[in-house]
Amino acid sequence: MKKGLISILLMLSAIALHAQKDTADSLRNYSSRFFFRDNINTNISIYPVPVKYNTFSIRADKEMKQVRVTNMIGQDIFRVQYQNPQSFTKVMLENPQRGMYLVTIAFSDGSRVVKKIMIEKPD
Repeated sequence: MKKGLISILLMLSAIALHAQKDTADSLRNYSSRFFFRDNINTNISIYPVPVKYNTFSIRADKEMKQVRVTNMIGQDIFRVQYQNPQSFTKVMLENPQRGMYLVTIAFSDGSRVVKKIMIEKPD
């Protein structure tokens, strides 16, 4: 009886592991088709760091088509979409709070990069 229970348990475990593998493979295929490609080889400069006067510049070696700045809870505080993509832009924020922000840059080729910036109040 114990051998029967052990063999049933092993068979159920094998089926469960196989199902998890299939789910992971299908999720990986889905994500590669429908999400942005993250490009870590793009050279990007954001300055000055930390940001003190509500303004900072972004320079990239590829053409940017969109720049978005969000706070740490995901609220947009700045967003611009360029009709003519450019490799340099200046971002002016309206009274940002002191703290950490995410800058998401989307490029003409469909890739994107997310960088962190710190905003401080001027001395």
